[in-house]
Amino acid sequence: MIVNAHEKLFTPVPMGPITLKHRIVMAPMTRQRSEQPGNVPGDLQLEYYTQRATDGGLIIAEGTAVSQLGHGGYGSPGLWTDGQVSGWARITESVHAKGAFMFAQLWHAGRLAHISSTGEDPVSPSVDPDFWNNPPSQASMVPTADGMQPPSPHRALHASEIDGIIGQFVTAAENAKTAGFDGIELHGAYGYLLDEFLQDGTNKRSDDYGGSLENRFRLLGEVLAATISVWGPNRVGVRLAPGGTFHGISDSDADTTFGYVADRLNEFELAYLHIIESRIDGFTLIAEDQGAVTTRRLRQRYHGTLLATGGFEPDTAEQTLVDGEADIIGFARHFISNPDLPERIRRSYPLSDYDHDTFYTPGAKGYIDYPTYGGARG
Repeated sequence: MIVNAHEKLFTPVPMGPITLKHRIVMAPMTRQRSEQPGNVPGDLQLEYYTQRATDGGLIIAEGTAVSQLGHGGYGSPGLWTDGQVSGWARITESVHAKGAFMFAQLWHAGRLAHISSTGEDPVSPSVDPDFWNNPPSQASMVPTADGMQPPSPHRALHASEIDGIIGQFVTAAENAKTAGFDGIELHGAYGYLLDEFLQDGTNKRSDDYGGSLENRFRLLGEVLAATISVWGPNRVGVRLAPGGTFHGISDSDADTTFGYVADRLNEFELAYLHIIESRIDGFTLIAEDQGAVTTRRLRQRYHGTLLATGGFEPDTAEQTLVDGEADIIGFARHFISNPDLPERIRRSYPLSDYDHDTFYTPGAKGYIDYPTYGGARG
């Protein structure tokens, strides 16, 4: 008999037309293992995601570029070519064979990119020369074929180019459907393009896409409307990192900005709103004793399904659900080193430690060689 100390984590939860059998979600994680050339998800990613698929569970795939211009680094996958679509189709088929669901995370890196990947100058709402002359942290360096390098100088998008950016998201959304995903998530966090438009530290525009809260939200709203028209209601999620500063992102009044964004997202029939807790900075926990304060605050503004990620342990995840602060909990680092994470939590088995040094390195080591509990590979 299993005595489960995490009962709420193992109750079903509806997510639009999907019903998850448990509330432990594999959060999206950049791991840079795609095959080159072509940024095609290959055999390593097939094995990696298949290992971590569980019956009735949800996997959100790693950040997947919507176009070459939006590609954020060597080894990351895309969804703009037929080869990339075929690579993902193999993975979704294998994940579905284990009874799991899978969403694609659509990603435009914006200014956090290198010309060796994009083929041209990266783009942003506005120009900030300090960003490429003096990146805010080592985490803001960009992976290239020649190792980590500072981001390339970016340029400001012209208003006439905005429709083209929206079109890139639409094409990727269509390709995600062709590849067999169950839905998509828009990456609106971590200082990438959609986040750059939302926050006034990066958006200095004076046109219809800058200045007021309404204008700064406009691009995300238009991309949402366009991709929902591809997928239909309750199949598109949005990821945000309110108050986060990862990759040099900032806002002069983050509480007001993201409260407004949460209010506006109520206008859309989303699959979920995905919140990254401000206690996490990328893969680094910067406030160990801080609870799920970001999620708790936005729960008062957003009325749909809320997915919380960032620094959770099994016990704190359970308590967050019991307290009603979120509906689903995403795990990242623990899924890296525990391919059988839901079963370990269900049986109160100890969790294996992860090796941070292999998070972004090529090859199988630190990627598909973590065993399930008892010694077998996932």
